[in-house]
Amino acid sequence: MLLEVKGLKAGYGPSWVLHGIDLAVAEGGVTALLGANGAGKTTTLRAICGMIRTEGEILLAGKRLNGLATENIVRQGVAHVPDGRGTFMELTVEENMRLGAITRHDRDVAADFERMFELFPRLKQRFRQQAGTLSGGEQQMLAIARALLLRPRLLLMDEPSFGLAPLIVQEIFDIMRRVQREQRVAILLVEQNANLALEIADTAFLLETGRIVVSGTAAEIRQDESIRRSYLGY
Repeated sequence: MLLEVKGLKAGYGPSWVLHGIDLAVAEGGVTALLGANGAGKTTTLRAICGMIRTEGEILLAGKRLNGLATENIVRQGVAHVPDGRGTFMELTVEENMRLGAITRHDRDVAADFERMFELFPRLKQRFRQQAGTLSGGEQQMLAIARALLLRPRLLLMDEPSFGLAPLIVQEIFDIMRRVQREQRVAILLVEQNANLALEIADTAFLLETGRIVVSGTAAEIRQDESIRRSYLGY
């Protein structure tokens, strides 16, 4: 396993939001983290990134991430596309993308820019444009491209479909499938649209009030009517 989370507690101030969860993401695999609003999905991603107080173990390829500063976790190859996209609105598309590659010192950055333009042609058209003037879908594409320019081993994605038109969502998920297939980037996907997430994922974990209540292959969970009705709402 690339990512292993064991007995993870995480919270804000004196209160725990996560109460000892275990989950894993395989090398090059896609894991969906599902649950209702307030279940602790975003908190899980923030905990992996070292942004909040935690107890337990977070291991990336066997190396402990707990206690590392967020910027050092990024240097280990963990990229985060947060909810709300995290785009720097006053910067241009180019400047946002260059921030994604800021920790890199290799000579392949220019080639990776071209690869991003192949995945997201609209970003090439908007390269000199201020990010705040982009549509919501274009901002999400920019956020993903910026994360991929890190050349991550693990990509954390928080609600990539939120607030977007269905056609844009489908386009973004098609690109995610391609990235995972061609670049073997492991993905931990938080997504409110459970049906969509289970289509792309290999495995899935369901959170309820900070605890894992169901885990298994995405196919098993998608086909289990009792789980779908009780936890996924479809």
